[in-house]
Amino acid sequence: MSFVEYGDLIKDGDTAIVFLGHESMFPVKVQHGTVTQTKYGVIRHSTDLIGKKYGSKVTCSKGGWVFILHPTPELWTMNLPHRTQILYSTDISIITMMLELKPGSIVCESGTGSGSLSHAVIRTVAPMGHLYTVEFHQQRAEKAREEFREHGVEHLVTVTNQDVCKNGFGVSNIADAVFLDIPSPWEAIGHAKSALKAEGGRICSFSPCIEQVQRTCLAMEEYGFTEINTLEILLRVYNVRTISLQIPDLGKAAEDNSSTGFDSSNPSNQGSPCSNLQQGAVQFKSGVPLREMVGHTGYLTFATKS
Repeated sequence: MSFVEYGDLIKDGDTAIVFLGHESMFPVKVQHGTVTQTKYGVIRHSTDLIGKKYGSKVTCSKGGWVFILHPTPELWTMNLPHRTQILYSTDISIITMMLELKPGSIVCESGTGSGSLSHAVIRTVAPMGHLYTVEFHQQRAEKAREEFREHGVEHLVTVTNQDVCKNGFGVSNIADAVFLDIPSPWEAIGHAKSALKAEGGRICSFSPCIEQVQRTCLAMEEYGFTEINTLEILLRVYNVRTISLQIPDLGKAAEDNSSTGFDSSNPSNQGSPCSNLQQGAVQFKSGVPLREMVGHTGYLTFATKS
């Protein structure tokens, strides 16, 4: 099993996603002799998972059922164990696009955190690219290494435990892009410039506070970065629902019905548009925004090495 290469069958040691519903899923490490409890009953790994195809519908001990999904960066972002606050798909999508990432790209990242963005970057730069990720906290760095190994992507990523503001990324003049998600990104701009290739490399800094953005922009300008711009991505979700609206009585429908000899009591006319007019309402599909939406997460500041 690998997060960047699809596997057809569930194997011992795989990380799989147990899907109970759109709002209910969780990851599980598949192991011989292990069982997983769900609200629909027990899943026995040896008989219910190992050897089955990903996407299979598995019946639990109480008669309910779940789907077993192959892990992807998107599913992992929704289900990973949180060691830090993470980036979600809304910000990740614009980061990968604005940093111009593609297969073969070399990327430097700090800090690693819970690995949400890391998995998305690895999938984007595979199979020839590489991610150099720096994490200040030792235990988080060790846990990230363990997860990358379990997820079959350790050959695409190098995890370093050090302070990027003091020691940099450990590489020079090779990165196509640099991403910073640290409390004081302005202190790492010089190291980011050193890690980027000679010309044209892209940098992105994620900061929740506008004061951080101001200091980061000043540092980018000081180190000669160009095309500096800041974005805030707000996601508004719409539900598709059936809407019923009253039809205004304009007086013409009744005249048309009488002049054409329309008979509402005739069964053959019950499904006609005129029948709907007489009921005084019409139904149609419409997008309705949710009552609440996710607000501010952070500011994304992009720039180019000149």
